[in-house]
Amino acid sequence: MARERFCKVCKGWHNPEAWPHNCMPEKEYKRSDLSSPMISLDTMDAVQSQLDGKFYDSKSALRATYKAAGVTEIGNDSSVTDPKPFKRPKPDRKAIRESIGKAVNRVGIPA
Repeated sequence: MARERFCKVCKGWHNPEAWPHNCMPEKEYKRSDLSSPMISLDTMDAVQSQLDGKFYDSKSALRATYKAAGVTEIGNDSSVTDPKPFKRPKPDRKAIRESIGKAVNRVGIPA
């Protein structure tokens, strides 16, 4: 008995060892329309260094001055620049009592 499989292209049944060429699915290559991958460039618009006041148009040159001075470069993420400790919210005792009361009433336990 020959095994057959359902063809999604022609909606028929074919033998897996002798699959028709015209029913082979086209391979979809997961590629970008770009001819090369994205590249992170070293150049940028000129910015003034907060360390020495000079203008830099190269990211690596700016970071080299920071590294030589022992300075850590951080972004403008507020969780890094202004960290706030986590404060646990106080429980709403009234809402807890009400929900327990509703649950007790649904079960039918006399108070």
